[in-house]
Amino acid sequence: MTQSELLNKLNELLTLPGETELVEFKEARNDYSFEKLGKYFSALSNEANLKNKNCSWLIFGVNKNHQVVGTNYRNHRPALDSLKSEIANKTTNRITFIEIFEVNHQNGRVVLFQIPAAPPGIPIAWEGHYYGRDGEDLGALNLQEIEQIRKQANQFDWSAQIIPEASISDLDPTAILKAREKFKLKNKNESYFEDIDNWNDIAFLDKAKITVNGKITNSAIILLGKPESTHFISPSVARITWKLESEEAAYEHFDPPFFLTVNNLYQKIRNYNYKILPADSLTPIEVSKYEQWIILEALNNCIAHQDYSLNSRINVIEKPDELIFTNAGKFFEGTLEEYLFKNKTPEKYRNNFLAQAMVNLGMIDTVGHGIKKMFLEQKKRYLPLPEYDFSASEKITLKIYGRVINENYSKLLIEKADLDLYTTFLLDKVQKNQQLTKEESQHLKKQKLVEGRYPNIFVISKIAAITGDKSAYIKNRAFDKDYYKKLIIEYLSKYHSASREDFDKLLLNKLPDILNEKQRLNKIKNLLSELSQKDKRIKNVGTRSISKWILVK
Repeated sequence: MTQSELLNKLNELLTLPGETELVEFKEARNDYSFEKLGKYFSALSNEANLKNKNCSWLIFGVNKNHQVVGTNYRNHRPALDSLKSEIANKTTNRITFIEIFEVNHQNGRVVLFQIPAAPPGIPIAWEGHYYGRDGEDLGALNLQEIEQIRKQANQFDWSAQIIPEASISDLDPTAILKAREKFKLKNKNESYFEDIDNWNDIAFLDKAKITVNGKITNSAIILLGKPESTHFISPSVARITWKLESEEAAYEHFDPPFFLTVNNLYQKIRNYNYKILPADSLTPIEVSKYEQWIILEALNNCIAHQDYSLNSRINVIEKPDELIFTNAGKFFEGTLEEYLFKNKTPEKYRNNFLAQAMVNLGMIDTVGHGIKKMFLEQKKRYLPLPEYDFSASEKITLKIYGRVINENYSKLLIEKADLDLYTTFLLDKVQKNQQLTKEESQHLKKQKLVEGRYPNIFVISKIAAITGDKSAYIKNRAFDKDYYKKLIIEYLSKYHSASREDFDKLLLNKLPDILNEKQRLNKIKNLLSELSQKDKRIKNVGTRSISKWILVK
């Protein structure tokens, strides 16, 4: 807000007949108790929810008679800004101020704290205690009000909520045009197909279930909104952050319209190719490290199932051999195993309106079946299966692998193409050293797919010979150089020193067969050079003809 807008807002609040459950004035001339500030934050947030308002206000520098007296509270902007994280450290789901404004009033400085309403279903606590207001009095939020907020979770769809102040001018015209094209392609067999081009934008958006009777919804802002339109959904956040964690480091933020920007994010991912040498051929074929469909499905699932009430962004972390997706919120219904092995179709969705709109635009697979398809696609590529982590209370993490972990696992998938998903899932757990039950272990033993004594079992290493391009796929898969560097570092950590001959024995049989011996020797030479000159991790303390490599301390 500009100073003029802030002054207008302050004057609007000053003209209220008295303090209400949604506005609190404090003189706070020089300082104010941090504990009291936190209690008022909890109370005003909960009251805004109960009064069906987006926010409430706590104002410093104004006395009980609504006269501006000025305040020196945290009279430096960095100290004021740090209050956001300090408050978040002690509130439910780390919820904090929407914004902290400073107003230059003629009678002195005024600080306006804009406090978000408690999200539907989640009363806000301060240090584990829930607070509320009864007129001007601060006190404990009563049990009836706590339950009133909690019950909202079962009947509230944030994504379907209408934004009265927004209009179609707040949506991106290019995104609408592209969405129309995708919708038309998806519905080419429908009776209304020929009429789609004759619909105006409002009619199209209603038909695609993105708007409601021409009114803009939260879903419309997320999928098709202009970047600057996200203030309509504040304090909820519509942002995806991509971060590269490797020898290089980079990051970038992606805002709505997500219908377009998810593809821009995909272009950032370093989807290197692997070389495959088919049988009876001297020309290698290249395949991508990641399947494009899997990346987009995982990313769009984050958008569809994000708990926007937690005011968090979606993260995509790219490492040398894996992609990690995180979104806020618990697994909404059922278990992973039910979706993979029992063909579960969920009856409830956190963002039902948004999910259906994304299905209509072809962004996600038929609701409820995308997870299983991701696992099947990864199985077809002989790679480790996707890995979900539900251990965090309010976050879901999905890891997609772009490399082989255990070559025996991949060879088994090649030889036994008819393995069912359940058996593959158990083998995948074995190669990742995840604990199996005795029944799961026996299931694999009966099929002679694992060796060892429970619980220390491992994927069998002796299998029938594999022929054709599938065998070459494994033998010629080019590991990321970080994999070979890690082997060198681990060797030196264990044996303290090594000659060039030692490294040749360590690495030659692990480099792709598509390289000839000279090329593989040069590859090892380049790895040693990079580790010593660029990474400064190792050094040669021997002679040029008789090398002796050690770790740099």
